[in-house]
Amino acid sequence: MTRALVIGDTGGIGSAVADTLRARGVQVSGLSRSRDGLDIRDDASVADQMGQLVGEFDLIFVATGVLDRAGARPEKSLKELSGAALRMQFDTNTVGPALILKHSLRLLPRDRRAVFVALSARVGSIGDNRLGGWYGYRAAKAALNQIVHGAAVDVKRSHPHAILVTLHPGTVATAFTARYAARHPRVAPAHAAANLLAVIDGLSPADSGGFFDWAGRQVPW
Repeated sequence: MTRALVIGDTGGIGSAVADTLRARGVQVSGLSRSRDGLDIRDDASVADQMGQLVGEFDLIFVATGVLDRAGARPEKSLKELSGAALRMQFDTNTVGPALILKHSLRLLPRDRRAVFVALSARVGSIGDNRLGGWYGYRAAKAALNQIVHGAAVDVKRSHPHAILVTLHPGTVATAFTARYAARHPRVAPAHAAANLLAVIDGLSPADSGGFFDWAGRQVPW
């Protein structure tokens, strides 16, 4: 791997992934909302920012995501559902990575291995959902998994060596999880980045379209 693009490289996991790659000698480019004004929810913004990138990338890593915003916390029960909160979840956790993927295709080499990764979450697994709640976040991540899985089928026709996957990073010690991780052990971002990159290193085109956790285990849909 010689070149990588990290979307959301100013966040906890994204910055750790970028730093770990640089330590390996990889040339890393990054885009973020806070530094570059990238709005992943807006097609024009994504087209503009991604359109300025030149050359090919061996890895495109999408580390963006939202769990709560503007007081809209994960729902504990069905009665807490709201249309505004659902739209917020889908805009950031599904539409955003989907638009990045759409505009990434021209940046992926056709003649060699290339990997596109979007961070998902185990709670987005329908088969693993035994607790209920968290409707918006769960549904948005499940939708993201479907988009990447479907795109893997399409992209294989033009990029036979490409690998498109969603990854569950575990519970990482970032501001993203601070309010909700009291009962779960958290790992440092650098540890999570090392885990995720180890999984990426072991992927083959046969894994394209899959949903894996930080240890490389397949997560049920």
